[in-house]
Amino acid sequence: MANQTFSVPNISCNHCVMTIKRELGALKGVSSVDASAQTKQVTVGYDSEATLARVKATLEEIGYPVAA
Repeated sequence: MANQTFSVPNISCNHCVMTIKRELGALKGVSSVDASAQTKQVTVGYDSEATLARVKATLEEIGYPVAA
């Protein structure tokens, strides 16, 4: 397992945090999700590069794209 932290500027409140945790937590291969409205960051524990790509795609789909 590996961890990666992303900057996600669209996180503005705890509702955003809960949505991100729910959606990413449902992905196969994701072992942990932590998000913060204060730092606008999401940290994900994952098992493969393919899972990491799905995490980024899911964040984009739900309106929280990773900052470039």
